Amino acid sequence: MIKLHCFGESGNAYKAALTLELSEAEWEPVYVDFFNGETRTDPFRELNIMGEVPVMEDGDLVLTQSGVIQDYVSSKTGKLGGRSAAERRDILRWLFFDNHKLSGIAGPLRFNMNFLPKEKQNADVIAFMQMRLNSALKVVETQLTETPYLTGDALTIADIACVGYLFYPEPFGFDRTKFPHIDAWMTRIENTKGYKHPYDLMPGSPADRA
Repeated sequence: MIKLHCFGESGNAYKAALTLELSEAEWEPVYVDFFNGETRTDPFRELNIMGEVPVMEDGDLVLTQSGVIQDYVSSKTGKLGGRSAAERRDILRWLFFDNHKLSGIAGPLRFNMNFLPKEKQNADVIAFMQMRLNSALKVVETQLTETPYLTGDALTIADIACVGYLFYPEPFGFDRTKFPHIDAWMTRIENTKGYKHPYDLMPGSPADRA
């Protein structure tokens, strides 16, 4: 049984969890109390020196970073990983794009707007990050005018990575109705057998801390 150390509010953990779920792997979530500092404790740092979720344990194997976990799961299950070497390279291209341009902006932006105290939020920083996010979303929108999924006609871990933060309900400057092809893509993913919303798939949500 694969164990995934995660919490519901984490978009990066969601990428790994949704990959596990849609690949029909046997797995279970292990709740990480991020907001009370668990990732900064010595026991967690021994599990992951980076002090981040997700962390995956499969027997004696421990993996961190969502893209690495996604790649491992797709290789282990033979699902969601592309059907050729060329498709695999294209998947990696989108994983790197997501990490640098999409989730790498959406994650900190969402955190700053929804989980930081108002007095610590900076309007200029938020505006700049929203501009960067919008630019990345335009790239995804353009690709989806040509193919139903990012690397072709089938769902892969590239789609799961790039959509990871977009299903969250907290406002961070993304409105799917303004991107019709992204909206349709998200609907296709929602209609995939086994799909679950992040707060249904992993323990922990803002409501739990209210």
